[in-house]
Amino acid sequence: MKILLTGANGYIGKRLLYALYNQGHDIVCCVRDKRRMDLSTFDPQRVSLIEVDFEKEESKNISVAGVDVAFYLIHSMTHSIGKFGEIEALTANNFIQFLDGSGVQQIIYLSGITNSKELSEHLLSRKNVEDILKSSLIPVTILKAGIIIGSGSASFEIIRDLVEKLPLMITPRWLNTKSQPIAVKNVIQFLTGVILKSETFNRSYDIGGPEVLTYKQMLLQFAEVRNLKRFIFTLPVMTPRLSSYWLYFVTSTSYKLAVNLVNSMKIEVVARSNDLADQLKINLLDFRSAVKSSFSSIEQNSVVSSWKDAFAASNENPTIINFVQVPTYGCFIDKRERELKDNYEKVLENVWRIGGDNGWYYANILWLVRGFIDKLFGGVGLRRGRTNKDKINTGDALDFWRVLVADKEKMRLLLYAEMKLPGEAWLEFKIERKVDKLILVQKATFRPRGLVGRFYWYLLWPVHIIIFNGMINRIAGKSKGHNLK
Repeated sequence: MKILLTGANGYIGKRLLYALYNQGHDIVCCVRDKRRMDLSTFDPQRVSLIEVDFEKEESKNISVAGVDVAFYLIHSMTHSIGKFGEIEALTANNFIQFLDGSGVQQIIYLSGITNSKELSEHLLSRKNVEDILKSSLIPVTILKAGIIIGSGSASFEIIRDLVEKLPLMITPRWLNTKSQPIAVKNVIQFLTGVILKSETFNRSYDIGGPEVLTYKQMLLQFAEVRNLKRFIFTLPVMTPRLSSYWLYFVTSTSYKLAVNLVNSMKIEVVARSNDLADQLKINLLDFRSAVKSSFSSIEQNSVVSSWKDAFAASNENPTIINFVQVPTYGCFIDKRERELKDNYEKVLENVWRIGGDNGWYYANILWLVRGFIDKLFGGVGLRRGRTNKDKINTGDALDFWRVLVADKEKMRLLLYAEMKLPGEAWLEFKIERKVDKLILVQKATFRPRGLVGRFYWYLLWPVHIIIFNGMINRIAGKSKGHNLK
């Protein structure tokens, strides 16, 4: 069977791609930027890639043929606060026109649970998208989920940040809001289970786990799984704005996303009962089991996808992936080189393990201070970390950097800064052969914006000398103290 998968490099999309592939389907992955999608582990005869942006009118002119089922996994919570509804309506309309005449037999859409009388703008937007998809002549199956629990999911990582960092929490009253969390494993089972199942055509199903819990109960159960003692007190005086700031500073979310999440978390999200799980023979995991399963994936370094790698985890426009050409004119450059002997493979591994829990090899306390300052000014800070300990893909988030190039074969890693800066910054590592020598090259490039940018560079110049010199020495194994902490 041939399947069209939109949002293929998103959190659910990546996991669904593996599930569909393992079930023997042929998949056409739909992404906005091909450079962010690594398909090297898949058979190219079965998995193909097309580049299309459904926010643009030109998407209507791209044709796709021979597809049996189309998954619609496009969500927009990263645009201006309160404006994403317009974008979601536009993309849904363009998607319908994109499929016109393609012969697709079914659209499957992952939406949100919308049973409450009062809905957030986020959930109202999801409901509007459902109506748009239903307006087509193609049968639609809508699966509606609330909180999704899985390694790398936004909900899981936010709960993890709160529980593992705060022994005592003074929290907003929306922590008493009820929700019905579902394991990401079950979500994938539902999505694949309804494929061309005719009895699900033109029907909507709420999908949730076996428990209805408040957010407070989820935090406390998460703490129990992690063997942590936590105390939580809720206050009625915390406004949505204060709640958003609280979520933004304690967790790895961006402020825009924090606002949209808070507005959604005030709404009760409980599934209406149905027998779809029984029809598909799905064993629903409870919250504790979902958390344990998530940590099993983390401990085995087998996290397939993370919401932090999406541009929702930053305040940047996705077009920054175009910055792969590092400028030289009008830039300040700090370039350092170290000759390597026979340890270049070890050095390359050091480069590929940079950031996250591994740290930045030298003066980590200064990196932490810079991350804290970045948060104070509305940036992403260091809390995003990295998805895997030793794997990096183009487009991944890496602390407050974005990976623009991760080519291990050519021994090159290029990062672009997503921190708040009076300019633009790149950090590049590569191993080059010069005559009969192998050289590790580390280059930091900063393109200042006006006088403030120039002042910023010269102010930090002495610090950069210390950090960059120490970092390349540690990566190249030229100095002692390989403990990264």
